[in-house]
Amino acid sequence: MELWKPDQTFYPSPTMAMRAPRERLGYVVTFDPESAGHRGNGNSRHDALCVMDLDPNSPTFSQVIGRVEMPGVGDELHHFGWNACSAALCPYAPHPHVERRYLLVPGLRSSRIHIIDTKPDPRNPRIVKVVSAEELAERAGYSRPHTIHCGPDAIYVSALGAPNGDGPGGIFLLDHDSFDVLGRFEVDRGPQFLAYDFWWHLGYDVGITSEWGTPKMIEDGLNPDLLLSNKYGHAIHVWDLRKRKHLQRIDLGPEHQMTLELRPAHDPTRAYGFLGVVVSTKDLTASIWTWYLDQGKWAVRKIIDISPEPADPDQLPPALKPFKAVPPLVTDLVLSLDDKFLYVACWGTGEVRQYDVSDPFNARLTGTARLGGIVARTAHPKSGPLNGAMQMVELSRDGRRLYASNSLYSSWDQQFYPDGINGWVAKLDINPAGGMAVDPNFFVTFKGERPHQIHLEGGDCSSDSYCFP
Repeated sequence: MELWKPDQTFYPSPTMAMRAPRERLGYVVTFDPESAGHRGNGNSRHDALCVMDLDPNSPTFSQVIGRVEMPGVGDELHHFGWNACSAALCPYAPHPHVERRYLLVPGLRSSRIHIIDTKPDPRNPRIVKVVSAEELAERAGYSRPHTIHCGPDAIYVSALGAPNGDGPGGIFLLDHDSFDVLGRFEVDRGPQFLAYDFWWHLGYDVGITSEWGTPKMIEDGLNPDLLLSNKYGHAIHVWDLRKRKHLQRIDLGPEHQMTLELRPAHDPTRAYGFLGVVVSTKDLTASIWTWYLDQGKWAVRKIIDISPEPADPDQLPPALKPFKAVPPLVTDLVLSLDDKFLYVACWGTGEVRQYDVSDPFNARLTGTARLGGIVARTAHPKSGPLNGAMQMVELSRDGRRLYASNSLYSSWDQQFYPDGINGWVAKLDINPAGGMAVDPNFFVTFKGERPHQIHLEGGDCSSDSYCFP
């Protein structure tokens, strides 16, 4: 009799996951900027999921060794995720037989969700199903799927808005086995309207969501009028996960525009997490905040300010010339599995910062590295001056390697890097005592395509949730 066993890449605790074997492959989504959001013509290229060789002992190390193209054009692949992860080991998970096998890859503009099988050959994945935009709209009332997390009971997906491009945005659920759209998450939405990222504290039955803007507010680029009138998201929301009800809205203040990335503590006994804010309309600073449970209520506290860098207006894109400065533009965060180091990607300046957040209310800067940047254009040892900047970042489970890609979103790329973005992925080597450096031997380029999110074989620091400390 065959026994169902949990996937060997699942770990009860983040501490155990840190001892997992080193990743050998990385998956990165790429999109064609010329066809983003359009049906395309005969010259349009298809977006793709690419496989990178991350094994330093391999003859094809730091090369793209596999590729699966999407069947349509104009998807603009963005964030994606696994069908299952360590959350399947939670005591109340109803499906301990699942395995980390499928990648769910949404098109942020097309609203199609591509189900991609990485087994039996992880180097040559294949599409096995496409969830249509029509099914998503009919069953959940949403469009523009964005963030995917594998939960104990279902696959959770955030969506930026309604099918007509307005709001509200929210969360919907997919079945673990069939990948059918089950429906929207919210039973009682409360005041929540804008959506972006979401995460949770499974041990506290609490979900956290953040805010960007509706599709109409973001798809044509950053709208200066909306920004300067503080119309983008500036709050986070707290939810009862079991009852699917809104509990709290926590407003950071209207000047703190675009509350994007959420990163909860990996230790399920720690009721706190980190939030990145893209820009302040008062002074162009970016900021990092800690959310935390305080005597039965959730609260936030700002722990990091990152200042803009003065610049010659002649070197700036039109949108920034009046300010004579480059804003940091914090666009991504990743937290090491031991909850010690927080990595902050500043897509404007080209900097990635490493903070020791062992004390989540007193962050200490311990390392920096630069590649690209609106003005700096910091080169890699294998390149000349770089456009784009380290934008999406992913950390290996052992905390020793950080991978970064350089594109944000096609229409926003054009505003901040108007000469275009040549796609690349770089790697930083991490000192476990603090500090980091660019790996001079790892530099992956993408001709005519732009890479966005990266996930690692077997899991990484943004893929799994844990129910045991």
